[in-house]
Amino acid sequence: MKEIVKKWVTNLSRYETGKPIEEVARELGFESAEDVIKLASNENALGVSPMAVHAMKRAAREMNRYPDSSAFYLRKALAAKLKVEPGQLMIANGSNEIIEFIGHLFLDRDSEAVISERAFAIFRLITEMFEARPVVVPMHGFTHDLKAMLNAITPHTKVVFIANPNNPTGTMVSENDLHDFMKYVPTHVVVAMDEAYIELLPPISQPDTLRYVREGRKIIILRTFSKTYGLAGLRIGYAVAPAEAIELMSRVRQPFNVNDMALKAALAAIEDNAFVEKTRKMVAKGLRYFEKNLKKLGIEYVPSVANFMLVKVGNGRSIFQQLQNEKVIVRPMDGYNLPDYIRITVGRGPENKRCLEALKRVLSITA
Repeated sequence: MKEIVKKWVTNLSRYETGKPIEEVARELGFESAEDVIKLASNENALGVSPMAVHAMKRAAREMNRYPDSSAFYLRKALAAKLKVEPGQLMIANGSNEIIEFIGHLFLDRDSEAVISERAFAIFRLITEMFEARPVVVPMHGFTHDLKAMLNAITPHTKVVFIANPNNPTGTMVSENDLHDFMKYVPTHVVVAMDEAYIELLPPISQPDTLRYVREGRKIIILRTFSKTYGLAGLRIGYAVAPAEAIELMSRVRQPFNVNDMALKAALAAIEDNAFVEKTRKMVAKGLRYFEKNLKKLGIEYVPSVANFMLVKVGNGRSIFQQLQNEKVIVRPMDGYNLPDYIRITVGRGPENKRCLEALKRVLSITA
């Protein structure tokens, strides 16, 4: 196959996914996976929105039917919630699929995409998949440097990718900084704003990026049901963008790209305000716990606004492997050129405590 494949394919990087608990248990020879905790993939430790579970149970008997490819009811409900038009929304197989649509529309071997260093890895992978040139801009204090990203734009730039809050750093740029950035973005550039973790923030702390969609600016906002609503296993996300951009992305979208179970679950989940608030409280409490105790132990970390935290541990890959032997799964960060760090997802209280105790053991901290 390698003799006839497109040559650039063999040079593509691969995204390191978090392994399922069961697979880690098998690899390490544990008798059971029941007491293994996974704090690696920024999943919702509370599980699935109860309203979504109820909707899935009702929908299970209808899985012999194809889904509504237009996602009419979900788009209508989201439009009302976000105060945009249904025609300004596209439902996708996770927000990652939207990133791929952006590649289809705007990127080729003659174009560039501006990407912040240590931003979500998929931005660069998709850019390279379409043979475009990734222009990587250093971060400032683990945060997107929007001024530097503006300066990196050239006549060949087609897309600027911004993740806010950013994975894996957990940092975000302010609404004022975003506003200043949007004022000066050239008209030949599309801003792809990934807001996968935005609902984890209190509403007062969420930047109003939807205003740019209503103004008809060249922006595509990406959101997901994976994190706050706990639907990661269903793979469903969406884009909010001017109607023209939605229509263009529809041309490269496969029919039935989102399954019916996911559509029904998401439609119910967006009404589950109690679950969202419970999730926010869990995350805030978990972040405070890690901050307090890591500081007490003298372990460096990057302050986070999302449901995960970068923690400096020395040899991140080695500590990741040692923690797995302690039945705690985290994520090594050498793939982001952060070999001294691991990323820990905020879990429930007992999970956070177990993680910290295991970390103290592998780091030989006796405090």
